[in-house]
Amino acid sequence: MKKILALNNISKIAENKLKSDYEFGTECADPDAIIVRSFAMHDYDLPASVLAVARAGAGTNNIPVAEYAKKGVVVFNTPGANANAVKELVIGALIMSGRKLVDGIKWTDTLKGKGAEVGKAVESGKKAFVGKEISGKTLGVIGLGAIGILVANAALALGMDVIGYDTYLTTDHALRLDPKVDIVDNLDDLMSASDFVTIHIPYMESTKNTINADNIAKMKKGSAIINLARGELVDTDAVLAALESGQLSRYVTDFPSDKLIGAANVVTIPHLGASTPEAEDNCAVMAADELRDFLENGNIRNSVNFPACSAPRQGASRITVIHKNEKSVISAITEIIGGAGCNIENFVSQSRGEYAYAIVDTTETIPADAVKAVSALPSVIRCRVV
Repeated sequence: MKKILALNNISKIAENKLKSDYEFGTECADPDAIIVRSFAMHDYDLPASVLAVARAGAGTNNIPVAEYAKKGVVVFNTPGANANAVKELVIGALIMSGRKLVDGIKWTDTLKGKGAEVGKAVESGKKAFVGKEISGKTLGVIGLGAIGILVANAALALGMDVIGYDTYLTTDHALRLDPKVDIVDNLDDLMSASDFVTIHIPYMESTKNTINADNIAKMKKGSAIINLARGELVDTDAVLAALESGQLSRYVTDFPSDKLIGAANVVTIPHLGASTPEAEDNCAVMAADELRDFLENGNIRNSVNFPACSAPRQGASRITVIHKNEKSVISAITEIIGGAGCNIENFVSQSRGEYAYAIVDTTETIPADAVKAVSALPSVIRCRVV
């Protein structure tokens, strides 16, 4: 029986799905796979038996993805599983960025103990918290993935005009996007036309400070920014300077920092984007399904360090090969399998950067010595029969 180690408490729905066919638990010797949420794996002593790690969430900053790729360990995430939860919080943040709800709530709390004077104080004090409606305003959505699409479509339903920007917009995502969303191919065009901007792209070195002093200066005076994606996507110093000058009216973020907490016109939320039981269930179930399909069929879906590669099973045997994306590797694999007297019924191969992955189905059972020979090829990182 294959074993899955949970390094965090995982939704019971996913646990129950796996427990019927796998040894599953928070303590497990020589696991075949690991499922994780927030556990920091950068200093974790990864067992040599591990074939895959699944993160029950979209971000994988807590996992040494590149290091695991070198070891042939496939890292999965669960894009879109928490999209609705994040979308709903964005809508809340959007309203908070237009209306001074947080300031008003904090002020109202100070009226405790004033007895019959509360009503009069409220009527005289509320003018300090006048805000603006979002209907009829323009929302700029940076990143049109699973979350960005939901946010854009929801904003349209709330009466907003929506501009979208995504340098990697897929056909599938484009088809799910309301046609009334205006797609631009220049970030400055989005920034200059928007009353509100929300960002939904992954954080990496190339996306650091995507929102910065230069493009904030191009925004309408008094605009607002929402960042529920990653703190590093927005230049904090530039935002604080823009708030002080009045160029920005509000910054709402799910990633508090010491500089941001308590700053005027900043609303900090304690990273609640996916903190709903529904989102946690969806992420855990999706992670469990990805691990099962990989362990049992060798299919890779939603990996962050290897290419997507899957195929329905055919024939009597299946071999999967993780290898460096180098010349002649595929021909060497097929030559070994063919030389062992096996007829190849189906061969699927995909590459991603410096790595590639192949799935080979054969009519006959692949002999152990052929598997050993494939594993011994200089470019092969990991080979297994599933």
